[in-house]
Amino acid sequence: MSTFKSLYDLLEMLPPITLDEMKSIRLMKRTDMKFVTNRATLEQMLLCCRGHYYAQRVEGEVLSEYATTYFDDSQRHRMFSVHQAGHRPRTKVRVRTYVGSDTTFLEVKRKDNHGKTTKRRVRVSSLQAVLESGEGEDFLRETAGLSWDDLVPTVGNRFRRITLVNTGKTERLTIDLGLRFHNYETGSDEIMDDAVIIELKRDGRVPSPILPILRRLRIKPQGFSKYCIGSVVTNGNLRVNNFKLKLRMVQKTVAKPPVPQPRQVAETPAS
Repeated sequence: MSTFKSLYDLLEMLPPITLDEMKSIRLMKRTDMKFVTNRATLEQMLLCCRGHYYAQRVEGEVLSEYATTYFDDSQRHRMFSVHQAGHRPRTKVRVRTYVGSDTTFLEVKRKDNHGKTTKRRVRVSSLQAVLESGEGEDFLRETAGLSWDDLVPTVGNRFRRITLVNTGKTERLTIDLGLRFHNYETGSDEIMDDAVIIELKRDGRVPSPILPILRRLRIKPQGFSKYCIGSVVTNGNLRVNNFKLKLRMVQKTVAKPPVPQPRQVAETPAS
């Protein structure tokens, strides 16, 4: 708790929104923009969000813990390779657990040739049920044309997530921090505590209040795949030429000092 105290204090300044109120903005078909920054700059950003965003609270909690395991082809790491090459369409298969509620889903994410992301998911008993009994096989075949015989767990991660919703309720902003990776193949672990991954999720290109705030703070669009970066930092056996530059850019961005405190964007009371 103490590690995140300053964030809790800032998030308490934002009005709450519940999961039930979020149902109309699930954005399962969406356009995503990702940004990378550090904890100090995140705090500045949250100050600027007052009057423009709600903070999601789940049973009173504003920092939700997630645990995710990604699956791939054990021989060729085909999903990793397709992403590294920048090819589309591409698919990711993962099992995600919402730790606070102990709820687990098998998820299949697809990005099409136009950059649109579609996510489908089905609830499963647990990660162990998937690993030991192949739970979710029918869903996997239907959505990805794959069988559990084709896949193995490769990389797992844990992180905390803040979810903001603009007052117009047309977008979600997720903020992931406290990243920890575990590689099932090599047994290696890696911590990226200083990295903050921001993702803007919206239908189409509707106006967004966060974009001028990010520009003011010099937070630029920058891709970050937790699966791919986690694979790179925990598995030295992968061919990672295209991701070496990406990793250096992420490390440089995270190490940057925050810009001077900007003039705060005018507040608009949340309705």
